[in-house]
Parts: sequence; C-alpha cells; structure tokens
Amino acid sequence: MPAPKAPEGQQLTMKKHIAKVAAVCFFHIRRLRQIRRHVGKDVTIRLVLALITLRLDYCNSVFAGLLQSTLEPLQRVQNTAARLVFDLRHRDHVLPYLMQLHWLPVRSRVQFKLCTLMHAIHNQRSPSYLSDTLQTVATATTRCGLRSSATVYGRFAPLTFRPFTGRFAPWTFCHLDVSPPTVVVSPPSVTVLVCPHL
Repeated sequence: MPAPKAPEGQQLTMKKHIAKVAAVCFFHIRRLRQIRRHVGKDVTIRLVLALITLRLDYCNSVFAGLLQSTLEPLQRVQNTAARLVFDLRHRDHVLPYLMQLHWLPVRSRVQFKLCTLMHAIHNQRSPSYLSDTLQTVATATTRCGLRSSATVYGRFAPLTFRPFTGRFAPWTFCHLDVSPPTVVVSPPSVTVLVCPHL
C-alpha cells in the first residue's frame, strides 16, 4: 500500500502540533504565575510537573528525529517553567536550574523515552504489539556481514515511514548497551551504605 502523500504545495510537519502543545503549556504557565507567590516553590514544582511536564512528555517519542528548530518551542516551554519555579527573570540563564530540578532537555527526554521503550522490549516487559514490530539489526538480511550485526540495535521495520515528512524516520533506530559494566563493586554490607562511620 503506498504511503499517503501531502497535497501539492503543502508539507505535513509536526510544527502545528508542537505549536499547539506549547500554546497550552504557556497558558498554564501564565495561570500558575498568578498564584506563584501564594503557594511557594514546592507546590509550584508539583503543579508544573502535573500541568506542563506531563504535556511535554505525552507521546513525545514521535518527536524523535525532528530538527532542533522544530523542538525549540517545547524547549522554551521547559525553560519558562523552570524560571517560574525559581522565580527568575527572563534573561537569567536557566541550565543550572534545569539541572537542579533534574529535568532533561526536551531532545534528551525524547531519547530517554525511546531507550526506555527499547529496553522494555529487549527484556520482554512490553506489550506484544510493540515487541512484534521490532526487528533487530542482527536479524536483518541486509546487515549480516557488518559489524553492527553483532550489536543490540533495533528498528521498527513496518513503521519506519513517517508520512509527516515523507522520509524514513531515524528515531526508529535505538542502541541498547546491555552489557554489564566491567567492574561491579558491591558494598560489604548495608550498614556501610547507611552509616559509613560504623
């Protein structure tokens, strides 16, 4: 079955969807800014997580492979949310505060979600409709003699065409590093972890 084509002169992209998500998030940020001084930092963090971060993370795996310029509105939302939590000015640098909140940038959140999904599939902890569509690179007939066939790469073979851009999506490939670390240090007892001075 041929892939659907966009009408002539138009290209379907994720920009409209991202703009809509950003607009809804900015609406909630403006509402939260009105009550920020009354509720305090801890409550503001919880409200931002519930109203803003939830929207940024919802189905964000479809954003993988998009240009940074396309994802920029969502990154601005996250930066504005961090400024709201810490009551910063617009020109203040936000990266240290994102790190303090343990918030990954939007692009890294997408990568993290994909890798978590691939890890769940690899360890048989995902629904069958996902694990059935995954094809490892090692089983692909076109890569049998390549070095990459010995690695744990995976791709969703039937779902690789992305009709929004008319190209194959690079997000369908994810590398899983499942090898254990070379040196595993285990503590002699739990007491050492809890009370190192004993």
